[in-house]
Amino acid sequence: MRETAAEDWRERLLEAGQSELGALLAEKRDELDAPAARALFRNPFLTRHMIEQLLELPRLASAYEVRRAAAFHPLTPRTLALRCVVGLYWADLVRLGIDTRVHPVVRRSADQRLLERLPGLAIGEKMAIARGGSPTLVATLRQDPTPRVIAALLENPRLTEGALMPLAASEQAQPAALAVLASSSRWSARYPLRLALCRNPRTPLGSVLPLLPLLLKRDLEAVAADTRLLLPVRRRAQLLAGGAEAGARRA
Repeated sequence: MRETAAEDWRERLLEAGQSELGALLAEKRDELDAPAARALFRNPFLTRHMIEQLLELPRLASAYEVRRAAAFHPLTPRTLALRCVVGLYWADLVRLGIDTRVHPVVRRSADQRLLERLPGLAIGEKMAIARGGSPTLVATLRQDPTPRVIAALLENPRLTEGALMPLAASEQAQPAALAVLASSSRWSARYPLRLALCRNPRTPLGSVLPLLPLLLKRDLEAVAADTRLLLPVRRRAQLLAGGAEAGARRA
């Protein structure tokens, strides 16, 4: 019976109109528990002032589910929202960092908190972050030496060609990470990335050779002349450039 009454109470808080919600909060504020407060955060008539009132109560401000709801709510005062970001789990920080309803300062705080925790996270956790994180997290995770993390990063819907260029062109990148990028049919089809991979001395030979026939003649000539590259790469590029020239003459 008590559980049913609590559910009815939460339903009432969730569905209350603007004037009723204010009256309920004024009357029952000292009786609110964390599940009831979470229902309040889902009510579209919740105001900035009401949120301030809720977070003034220590028992609510210390409850994880309330702090999470406050951090995600667009009307939470910025100072309070930033306070609520502290201590959120990494999965919630990922979601917060890409939630466009939230103020950019709060999103940046979520990203920063997550960046501070990255070194201590397991590979599987980093993969999940790479797959769904913000552009700020992408810029950091593209430097990760683990091929599985790079493979997850390539699935990120916020990933852009421009964000991948520093990886494709970096001579500090791990060969295995470059091989993952080169094997991606989606990203290696982007000509600037393909060319950067071919001109990167760190890209494994087995990854470069299939890409060379897809380069333009002028770029093949540049690869052939690049003394930083492996001799088999340069010779193959020279042969392909010569074949392209011979084909052009016959045409």
